[in-house]
Amino acid sequence: MSINKNSKIYIAGHRGLVGSAIVQNLESKGYTNLVYRMHKELDLSNQQKVSEFFEFENPEYVILAAAKVGGIVANNTYRADFIYENLAIQNNVIHQSYVHGVKKLLFLGSTCIYPKNAPQPMPEDCLLTSPLEYTNESYAIAKIAGIKMCESYNIQYGTNFISVMPTNLYGPNDNFDLEKSHVLPALIRKIYLGKALENDDWETICNDLDRLPIENVNGLSPVEQIKIILSKYGINKKETSVEVEIWGSGKPRREFLYSEDMADACVFLLENRDFQDTYTEKNKEIRNTHINIGTGIDISIKELAELIQTIVDFKGKLNFNADKPDGTMVKLTDSNKLHSLGWKHKVELNKGIESMYKWYVDYKGNK
Repeated sequence: MSINKNSKIYIAGHRGLVGSAIVQNLESKGYTNLVYRMHKELDLSNQQKVSEFFEFENPEYVILAAAKVGGIVANNTYRADFIYENLAIQNNVIHQSYVHGVKKLLFLGSTCIYPKNAPQPMPEDCLLTSPLEYTNESYAIAKIAGIKMCESYNIQYGTNFISVMPTNLYGPNDNFDLEKSHVLPALIRKIYLGKALENDDWETICNDLDRLPIENVNGLSPVEQIKIILSKYGINKKETSVEVEIWGSGKPRREFLYSEDMADACVFLLENRDFQDTYTEKNKEIRNTHINIGTGIDISIKELAELIQTIVDFKGKLNFNADKPDGTMVKLTDSNKLHSLGWKHKVELNKGIESMYKWYVDYKGNK
């Protein structure tokens, strides 16, 4: 199904890591009729408001990149929020896409949908074969429901809804809030602050806290209060050097995909592939139609931290706290299905982190 450059495309979650990259990708390709709303303009968990939005805008294509997301701590702490809000968002957007005859919808999930002890690398067919990782179970179940909702609407109503499951993403517009961020942006910010602390560069530290306060501590807070909050998040000045504490042993291995690559994969699938391309029917059953989006390459958290340390030029010590949880030890996607559909990643990890670090250093706040 070819897409006209003037076709109306609604991007839900346009300010997030993936959504903003998708908007940029579409604009660079000449799409001129992109629609989006801020959260304060449209609460996607509100059924009536979403219905009214679709009635008013009547988009031809929908990219559902909006979700409540967070790291291991947030996922485990706010379990009810994660399952309720994500189910509500998905139910409303996917159903209204059906009601209003959307030509194609792209639903974005996460590879946390796979079992804790899934085979490595994880193929699409291992979905629902054994228990999930406990800490992100609520979020994962919501995303699994989204996959099954897309499949079910396609099977019953003949819609063209495609689900994609990206691996760990990173890039410009990532979440650097140390209370809620994922591992890679958290490491970049902590090591960046560690470098400033080892240089007694309080101007940099205060500027960083002004643009993104930590627990309401900003650049105008007393120095002692700033030191306390930095220490709480594992950034400490010792007698001879600065230490940055990192949760876990550093042994878990993770795969990372640059957000601009993820956006490129999404737009490729939107332009070139349909639901019927995502599965081979077995025994009259259509299952596991979702598509993994990843690189097929992983790295240990220790190696990742050391790579960031080199890029940031932090000369202090990385202290891995093995008393903190590691989560799943290995988590690598099998991207063969995506490759067979005609797409492969372009940005390697070191280049992506260099670009992301530069973006963060130049970031002025008010994202």
